[in-house]
Amino acid sequence: MSETQTPEQTSPAPTEAEAAPAPAPETVQADRLAELEAEVARLKSEVLYARADTENVRRRLEQQAEDRGKYAVGQFAKDVLSVADNLRRALDAVPPAAREGNDIANTLTVGVELTEREMLTALERYGIRPVQALGTRFDPNLHQAMMEMEDLTQPEGTVVMVMQQGYQIHDRLLRPALVAVSKGGPKTPPGEQLDTNA
Repeated sequence: MSETQTPEQTSPAPTEAEAAPAPAPETVQADRLAELEAEVARLKSEVLYARADTENVRRRLEQQAEDRGKYAVGQFAKDVLSVADNLRRALDAVPPAAREGNDIANTLTVGVELTEREMLTALERYGIRPVQALGTRFDPNLHQAMMEMEDLTQPEGTVVMVMQQGYQIHDRLLRPALVAVSKGGPKTPPGEQLDTNA
């Protein structure tokens, strides 16, 4: 004899989700609103970071373009500096006594002086100027010490001879001045000492 089952016995037991009451529509909307506000805040933050990053890239590119404009002549200037050096050597090779009474030597020397002056003026138009060295304290950022010279009249570490003129282009060193530095003179006060280990 078969047992008959009642409808209560044949239906499965309710699950936990079915047993819990459905959330109120207001709670669902509040939760959804909170999610959306968090998403908006996150997107705003991303937009601000992206905008800041774009601004930084723009500034960096502008700086690079400005530097290219300022320093583009640097390599050309280095090559031209040897011409300026040779003009100076030519002028230094003519003793003042040789110019007196010799019109040809005097005229030639004046022409070389004018050429040198014009070249230095042209270099200066592009921000290239000589490094001050003679009589100044040795600065490893601007000078390259080639030797030390005994000189009791100068404070120790003073540039007493320039073997090759140095140049800067705007705020950068184009070529260091090759110098001789004094030794044996009075010591420099501690506050004025520079590192000469260049």
